[in-house]
Amino acid sequence: MGAVSAADRRPKQDRSRATRQRLLEAAVACLAEHGWAGSTVSVVAERAGVSRGAAQHHFPTREDLFTAAVEYVAEERSTALTALFPQGGEGPAGDRRAVVAALVGLYTGPLFRAALHLWVAASNEDQLRPRVTELEARVGRESHRMAVELLGADESRPGVRETVQGFLDMARGLGLATLLTDDSARRERVVVQWAALLDEALG
Repeated sequence: MGAVSAADRRPKQDRSRATRQRLLEAAVACLAEHGWAGSTVSVVAERAGVSRGAAQHHFPTREDLFTAAVEYVAEERSTALTALFPQGGEGPAGDRRAVVAALVGLYTGPLFRAALHLWVAASNEDQLRPRVTELEARVGRESHRMAVELLGADESRPGVRETVQGFLDMARGLGLATLLTDDSARRERVVVQWAALLDEALG
């Protein structure tokens, strides 16, 4: 009897996880396309193909939904980036340029666009601000840790930590530029130059 009950529960749990994932993906897409003001729970639920009630079952408040969505995609992007270089270190054949390009890619996709809208909203929403601040601190620490690992950086050496952080700050700036125009050509040249600078600075 217990085995049948467990088997019955599993499909329900799978459906619940699938619904939650659809809601998170829809929330990020809405935030990137419409901004905070145009991204209500109803709009997200409709895009995800679920009822508003189902959405609120998973995420009781709008703030819960959107902070979870950005965190979810941040984790997904981190996982995807790590999968590109599963051996760690300096990427394939020590190619720092590939690592630099992949890290810059973290700041030029829909995640960054959605996160930017969330930052703007958090600056005016007292209830949202502490959640987003905490989330961004965690995402920032993870991005830095990943960059150190993939670039093969030795942070015990003076200036290396600041060099890696400066690179990530530059990548964020490229992401901002991409919001307004197609900056891919200039971005490619900057990636080449930063890879050379990092080779020299990190050894």
